[in-house]
Amino acid sequence: MSEEMPAGVRRMLTAAEGLGLPVEVRIRPAANSLPEAAAILGIEPGDIAKTLVVRLPDGDHLFVVVGGDATFSWPKLRALLGVNKLSMPDPDGALRATGYERGTITPIGSRPAWPVYVDERLRGHQVAMGAGSHGYSAFVDVDKLVDAFNATLADLVR
Repeated sequence: MSEEMPAGVRRMLTAAEGLGLPVEVRIRPAANSLPEAAAILGIEPGDIAKTLVVRLPDGDHLFVVVGGDATFSWPKLRALLGVNKLSMPDPDGALRATGYERGTITPIGSRPAWPVYVDERLRGHQVAMGAGSHGYSAFVDVDKLVDAFNATLADLVR
């Protein structure tokens, strides 16, 4: 692990190592769109995963991981969890809930560790996701991510 990497990336890599989860980190210049980001990384837009932080009615949180080209379905997650109300925290709330800024969020190394829900369409894919710091992407095998976090695979998109 390079000392030049930002603290968020180092924290994510340390957590991945502790989970036995292989992660490849790549520097990623800023992009203005999902297709541009995918082109920069040399992958399809659906292989960029977005990690959403969702607040539960009791104030706890969870992570939802879906393909970057997919639209997350609130009704499907509410039905899966058996709750009527879910929300997303504002940027400060997301930082407090995970230790990561929006645009860098990953379940790997989040403080605290929250439950992880992954859209079933990502099964069998390697994805690029937040790496804990701006300007970096973490490439992760989704099946290994699911195993490492005992994540729930479900239909989570429209």
